[in-house]
Order: sequence, then structure tokens, then C-alpha cells
Amino acid sequence: MISTQVWSDAQLLWDYHLMHHDPRPCSVAIGLGSHDLNVADTAVSLYRRGMMPLIVFTGATSRTTRDRMPRGEAVHYRERALELGVPDNAVLVEPRARNTGENIRLSRALLEESGVEVSSVLLISKPYEERRAHATARKVWPGVEFVSASSPMTFEEYVASIRDDRLVIDMLVGALQRLMIYPAQGFMVADPVPDEVGAAYRRLCRAGFTSRLVAGEADAGH
Repeated sequence: MISTQVWSDAQLLWDYHLMHHDPRPCSVAIGLGSHDLNVADTAVSLYRRGMMPLIVFTGATSRTTRDRMPRGEAVHYRERALELGVPDNAVLVEPRARNTGENIRLSRALLEESGVEVSSVLLISKPYEERRAHATARKVWPGVEFVSASSPMTFEEYVASIRDDRLVIDMLVGALQRLMIYPAQGFMVADPVPDEVGAAYRRLCRAGFTSRLVAGEADAGH
């Protein structure tokens, strides 16, 4: 049973992970691979609204996607977009990336090889990965403006879609830990964590929501 305090703390983390950007027209969209096909659906929705002329889907497979997406996350995203009516020539696939930094770096290389000039990117991810992806992209690809986007879901709606309360909260905690430790490791730019969000993170760690923490870094922010 999830307590009222845990739900409240998890909501604080959810709200912080969202960048709260308004989508606007950009040179290209980059859809970050994961288990969540809503990323592809969001890219299609934004394409239909005229927000970008081209989509790059990026991602290989991971331990959580190799069974459900055996051809690779980016390939499955592309197939989804084509099923929903996006023309083939509006989708590029980057099939090798295995982390967020590689998603950005390899997508940038693919776009350069394809002769696409990029000044702005719609960066599409899972909702709770918005801030982490944005901080990583700013580090890996300076000089480009990034606008974050994800499926427009509330915390409650996202939990209902995953159907595993504890897993979602574990993922929120793990994503925040990475925002705190990765800047010092050179993986992303630093975003200040508000005191109330840090306090919520520590309470959730003490409550046992730690399965997605980086090994060896469990005390970060405690």
C-alpha cells in the first residue's frame, strides 16, 4: 500500500522532472528510445501539428526492451509512426544508442551525414525523463535550442498506464539521482534541485524506492 506521503513526494518529483515547455516548430524532432511507445505517438502528434518536418528515432535495445522490441527501440518507433501515417521520408532511424548521451551524439552525427541543418530540436521522451534528457542534450550538443516534449499525461494517468505504482516511483527516484550525480561526471549540465524536491527524494529513498538507483551511488543526495 502506497502512503499519502509517498504519493505526495512522488508528485513533487514528477512535477520537477517535467520541463513544462510549450511545443513550438523546430528543425527536427528526436524521439528517445525506451519501452514506451507513447514517445512515438507523441512524435506523430507533433508532426501532424506541423512542429517539425523530420523525426529521428534513436535507440538500440536494453534489458527492459529486448523482448518486446527485438528489432530495436528506434526501429519499432519508426514502424509505429509509419502505421500512423507519417511518410517514410520523414523518419530517420539511429539504431545503436544505448544511453541518453549516445542518443543525442549519434542522432547529431546522423543528421549531419544527412545534410540536415539543425538550430532547434524537439526532444521527445518519457515524461519523467524530460529534465534529464534536456540537461544531457545541452551538454552533448551546445549551440542548439532544445524544446522538451512528452505524452501529456498526469502523474496519476502515467501510473495507471504502467500499472505498477512502485516501479514508477522507483524510476522517478532513479532519474532524480542521475540529475544530481551525472553533472560531476561530465554527462550533463547541472540543474539546481529545489530543497523540497531533494527532501522528497530522501524520504522516498528511506521508504525503500531504490531499485533504479545507480550502483555505488546510493547515498547521493541523502
